[in-house]
Amino acid sequence: MPGSPVVAATPRTRLVLAGCSLAYFMVLLDVTVLAVAEPDLIASLHTDVIGVGWATTAYTTALASAVLLGGGLTDRFGPRRVLVLGTVGFGLASLACALAPGIGPLLVGRTGLGLFAATMIPSSLALVTIGHPQPAQRARAIGVWASVSGAAMAAGPVVGGWLVGLGGWRSVFLINAPLAVVVLWLCRGPATTATRRPLTLAPHLGLALTLGLMTLTITQAGQQQWTALLPGAAAVAAGVATAWLDQRARVRLLPASLWASRPIRAAALWATVINYALTTVLFSVPLLLAAEAVVVGLTLLPMTLLIAVNPVLTGRMAARFGALLPIRLGFAAAALGLTAIAAALAGEPRTPLLAAGLVACGLGVSWTLPALTGYAAGHAPPDGAGAVGGLVNAVRHVGATVAAAVAGVLIDAGLPVAPLAGAALLCTAGLVGSLVHRADPG
Repeated sequence: MPGSPVVAATPRTRLVLAGCSLAYFMVLLDVTVLAVAEPDLIASLHTDVIGVGWATTAYTTALASAVLLGGGLTDRFGPRRVLVLGTVGFGLASLACALAPGIGPLLVGRTGLGLFAATMIPSSLALVTIGHPQPAQRARAIGVWASVSGAAMAAGPVVGGWLVGLGGWRSVFLINAPLAVVVLWLCRGPATTATRRPLTLAPHLGLALTLGLMTLTITQAGQQQWTALLPGAAAVAAGVATAWLDQRARVRLLPASLWASRPIRAAALWATVINYALTTVLFSVPLLLAAEAVVVGLTLLPMTLLIAVNPVLTGRMAARFGALLPIRLGFAAAALGLTAIAAALAGEPRTPLLAAGLVACGLGVSWTLPALTGYAAGHAPPDGAGAVGGLVNAVRHVGATVAAAVAGVLIDAGLPVAPLAGAALLCTAGLVGSLVHRADPG
């Protein structure tokens, strides 16, 4: 509120914010780095576009299915303890990926990465939220968190391309080990408040099974349509069973009071759409350009650089005008950008149009994601910050999982720009939804 006293951040608070941002950086880096390594991965492991799609979706499926559990663990045991354990596991799983002898072991390692990442996202966001209780201060801190983590978008393709050129795709996983050590040092300190809230594992396992079967269904539908019937039916059955288990669980996947909040539901839907769009670009453009990894990284730089630096301004915009303005602007820019990218890659690549589309997408993502994250966090109760962070990031990675699967299938089927055009339509729908959205009274 205007006139409210502002408490200055302490040096300790700034260090923790840096550590939380770096933790999120690591999680996102594993998406962007792998994007530019796709051609080398295909050649080295003798796989195809579908196999590369599975390397992406193994990570995002595990992350999406477990991040709600990560939110529950954060609230139960305290965010600092959960962040430390998740960071250690993430570093070890990264080393396992670097040593993978084939596509099968790599998928196992990527699944492990996703599971540990699922604890790092809600715990890091909860630490940021708890450390900045005032709304304006929190909006700015989340803007910094998103901006520093967004540097993964800028650094990933460029550094990843350089690493692939030096040591192949395996080298892109080795960079996580030293980063994990830095996170542990920055976030050291006494344990944070824990609620000791009980957990019920069955619904979380059901959610993981449902998402895995859903991804398999999409992939199979693009190869032999009839083979998708069995996993499709199994996905529906698993989803129904998960809902049944959740209704009867002692502790539900998401507290009913949170899901009853209109702003939190809206933020979850918007997060799904905007991450679907972003993943479609990151997955499709490297394959369609068919260029060297370094060239791909530099091509994506107009988008990724904006995602890295613009969230700080988004945080200020949200603090001054409210979160809905950058969300609406973001969806409009993303829809225009995706349309331009699709047009640029429809035939012989048109570099100026492609660059303009990537700039628009970068603005769209960097306006929308930080704003909707702060919007959801601002409507969470004090003891539900981890659960809300888990929800927003779960649906984000559901969007990423579906996007990678759909893009892989369509590109493999000879429809290269169809994923980009579809994502543009989804962002248009997101814009319409944000324009008609109204927050809960009061």
